[in-house]
Amino acid sequence: MKSILLPSGRPIPVLGMGTWRMGESATQRQQEVAALRRGIDLGATLIDTAEMYGEGGAEVVVGEAIAHQRSSVFLVSKVYPHNATRQGTIAACERSLRRLKTDYLDLYLLHWRGSVPLSETLEALHALQQAGKIREYGVSNFDLDDMEEAMAIADGRAIAANQVLYNLTRRGVEWDLLPWCRQQNIPLMAYSPVEQGRLLQNPTLRRLAQQQEVTPAQVAIAWLLHQDRVIVIPKSSSIAHVEQNYAALALQLGADDIKALDAAFPPPRKRVSLQML
Repeated sequence: MKSILLPSGRPIPVLGMGTWRMGESATQRQQEVAALRRGIDLGATLIDTAEMYGEGGAEVVVGEAIAHQRSSVFLVSKVYPHNATRQGTIAACERSLRRLKTDYLDLYLLHWRGSVPLSETLEALHALQQAGKIREYGVSNFDLDDMEEAMAIADGRAIAANQVLYNLTRRGVEWDLLPWCRQQNIPLMAYSPVEQGRLLQNPTLRRLAQQQEVTPAQVAIAWLLHQDRVIVIPKSSSIAHVEQNYAALALQLGADDIKALDAAFPPPRKRVSLQML
């Protein structure tokens, strides 16, 4: 698996597995566990989850999937904004660790900004890192002004990643946030790379997929993988989807393909506020 380096120099895989909406149905649990295990076997060892997903249910699924192979996995979780006080962040992390059945996270993110001062949350994240409970920390759904504010705080200078909504239909980050993050050597983690399936009926995407004998989702994921310092975390709740997503790594998009996608999904021509799902 190709990887990029976090600001600390620690490698992180460029393609992983998302777990939003997992852990919500007991009847789906074994399928979800099997899908994550298949991804790990293939080499998609980055797993992204959060205490919000299934109110901890997704973390339980991930914990079962990574049993006996924790050292092979780059594990990411996120704290709710309303839990992001100094003590609340530490307590939330400890609950996540118990559900995941591990003693550390590779990356722990503030899920989005809330009312708690950033300085307090970042202090808690730094304390967790010092205690060895997390190796890296970062943020999610932070726009450029949020990032600049956070980086101006002493503990904010260690922010390792920013997870945001980024796909062919949501390209606003390319105007200012993505270039700024590249300058700071902070990767973007792109969630919802196929816009929850909504962009897959686009005629251009379907035509390019047919030409390459792949799926529209694979083209959309490959386009994101084509972007410098971008990590992609498509949801992976079935073995078939995991295998298809992983195959996008080998898909090469030519200059004509990129030009066609730019015409169908134009890049921003002005600043666009960061969007969320």
